[in-house]
Amino acid sequence: MTTSASGTTDWQHWQTSWDRQQEWYMPDREERFRVMTDAVEAVAGRTPLVLDLACGTGSISDRVLRALPGARTVCVDIDPALLAIARGHFAGDERVAFAEADLTDPDWTARLPHGSFDAVVTATALHWLDTEPLRRLYGTLAGLLRDGGVFLNADHMDDASAPRLNAALGTLLTRRQERQRSEGALDWADWWSRVADDPTLAAHASRRFALLGDPRERRPSPVERDRPTATDWHLTTLREQGFTEARQIWCSAGDALVAALR
Repeated sequence: MTTSASGTTDWQHWQTSWDRQQEWYMPDREERFRVMTDAVEAVAGRTPLVLDLACGTGSISDRVLRALPGARTVCVDIDPALLAIARGHFAGDERVAFAEADLTDPDWTARLPHGSFDAVVTATALHWLDTEPLRRLYGTLAGLLRDGGVFLNADHMDDASAPRLNAALGTLLTRRQERQRSEGALDWADWWSRVADDPTLAAHASRRFALLGDPRERRPSPVERDRPTATDWHLTTLREQGFTEARQIWCSAGDALVAALR
């Protein structure tokens, strides 16, 4: 059990362990959060109402609220275990609200406490959606943003124009991950094993496994699905779905952050 000195669940531990596990896959993760937060401030000011889409443990909200103490966020996700950690981490913070919703449900926005937002932010989440559901979601998000509001999506996106550079940088990342694993870094499956073993989170984990699958099972890669990976696809689709401007504002070897204005 992960508890604090007072005997309560140490939610900061879970938040930090989630961050470290994610950084094993994305060593530039903190940098893209910084660029994302800067973009929110640049477009929406220092007191924005922000929708943290597919929020996980609330990593983006955590960075936004530290940089912009006057902001408010709504954290929405389908994963009950990650939401439990987010709720625990932000307990008592009236700036943060929560909603449990499936983004592929046409009526998911009815679960939100507000009808419009100054900014919508998301990271390493929407790559799970196939092309058409993601296209529809982009249209829905355009409708949720006020005029002049900003949508920011940091995710696995590629630029096929430089295949040798992509391969070289990918190989380097793999080598670093292997070294870090030998030094005890947790991967996705290991992290979820710890969640499932924690008495406070076990029931939430069981719900998550029934709903979304058991991430502890190390299975072969599934058959390729119809999921867009090119940065250009995201930019073009955002414009088609009601955004007036869209551009890439940050990238690494295998990730990019795109911004779109309503």
